[in-house]
Amino acid sequence: MKVLTLKVNEIKANPQNPRIIKDHRFKQLVKSIEDFPEMLSIRDIVIDEDNMILGGNMRWKACIEAGVKRVQVMQVTGLTPAQKKEFIIKDNANYGVWDWDQLANNYDNDKLTEWGLNVWQPTQFLEDDHEESGTSTAAHDPEAEQEAEDEKADKRIIQIEFDIDDYDEANAIYKKLRGEGRDIPAIFINALKEALCV
Repeated sequence: MKVLTLKVNEIKANPQNPRIIKDHRFKQLVKSIEDFPEMLSIRDIVIDEDNMILGGNMRWKACIEAGVKRVQVMQVTGLTPAQKKEFIIKDNANYGVWDWDQLANNYDNDKLTEWGLNVWQPTQFLEDDHEESGTSTAAHDPEAEQEAEDEKADKRIIQIEFDIDDYDEANAIYKKLRGEGRDIPAIFINALKEALCV
């Protein structure tokens, strides 16, 4: 392994990178690089001997968007194609979970959001469901976007973790209830009340 400084156009995007980033999150990443460029030398982009990115595709794209000309990279050599694929997945995997008490008590929510960590936002499958159902018009309509933001400001999120065996069933029930226009928070509160009386 060796640390190099390369021009961004000397680095190649990896067409097999399975990680994507939504527009608003990408903008947050660009802003974080503009505000804190030292981050790039603390967490290198990882490339192989052909300058193909193994880790850091989104950071590299954000660097281009932010106008960064040169970046520090860590070049690894000698990996097999299978090891490269394994690295790409493991580099993008989230092994841990957030300690919600630590985040709530020791970090400013606005800063967390600014840094791209939307921990109090709906979980990914909820966001995807909004887009699939066609309710995500905010991306194209500034008034709808403001209305959605105002509506979010009056709400709070409770995140529920499911065992992997129960997740698909919970997701299917959620989507069915949502499709029927049911008041899911009310159903949830009533179920909790009933559980207290048991």
